[in-house]
Amino acid sequence: MPRAQANGIELEYETFGRSSARPLVLIMGLGAQMVLWDEDFCEALAARDFFVVRFDNRDIGLSTHLDDADVPNVWTAIQRSMTNQPVDAPYTLAEMADDTVYLMAALGLERAHVVGASMGGMIAQTLAIRHPERLLTLTSIMSTTGNPEVPPATPDAMRVLMTPVPSEREAYVERSVASWRVIGSPGFPFDEERIRRRAGRSFDRAFHPAGVARQLVAIIASGNRKEALRSVTTPTLVIHGDADPLARIEGGRDTAAAIPGAELLIIEGMGHDLPRGAWPRIIDAIDAHASKASPRAADARDGRGRRA
Repeated sequence: MPRAQANGIELEYETFGRSSARPLVLIMGLGAQMVLWDEDFCEALAARDFFVVRFDNRDIGLSTHLDDADVPNVWTAIQRSMTNQPVDAPYTLAEMADDTVYLMAALGLERAHVVGASMGGMIAQTLAIRHPERLLTLTSIMSTTGNPEVPPATPDAMRVLMTPVPSEREAYVERSVASWRVIGSPGFPFDEERIRRRAGRSFDRAFHPAGVARQLVAIIASGNRKEALRSVTTPTLVIHGDADPLARIEGGRDTAAAIPGAELLIIEGMGHDLPRGAWPRIIDAIDAHASKASPRAADARDGRGRRA
């Protein structure tokens, strides 16, 4: 797969669909490689006349690992945040949002529809705050505002988030299965074979727990976006499951309430994942949302008209 120079690092990316179609950038969540945007999901979006870009965030997958930075103490960061003290972090969500802008520039995309899931939703929100001129639309999925008044993850989901991952492949896959049983969607079939296959692929592709810790501290250090989101003018769609134990449904409601004119789609039985059974509603919603605000695809390219 190709790599792009972006913000002083390299980002691994992949594209789907016609280069002349509507540009759509997918941003994945904490510790999640771009392969969690399932190929079939990406192809389904491409079939809706989108030029789909998925990529590995910094410090994960095959993008640049920032191993010159220390591995932060996550518990210390949480404690400092809870007592309103500044949190030291190797980077923040703002820099990760800037990464996306640099990637878009490398691909010749002046503007794009941006869809973020979980931490990716936080990055997409930050992108709308910092670089509104680069977004055609924003879709924030199973994410939140950073508002400390939003209910936290359930104890079981928090244990999934904070338990160290095994460094042996088989144990890693088993832990992945157990984790998705906790945070996944109770209202949809549990596809254990798919989860095992995806976990094994992620492990083989890039096992990098230090990057996950740095990304988590980036979230903590970035704080509360709610007031800044009140100034967002990008047409926004918020998608959230009513059974999400990690980013609680109140986080989705808080996001939709903060952004003027935002639409909120609640999917019954969806947890903190993208179950295949929910894809039709999610894809329909993204397509309809983009169609309301989408200019000709050529207008979303820069003056050079480049595509990767």
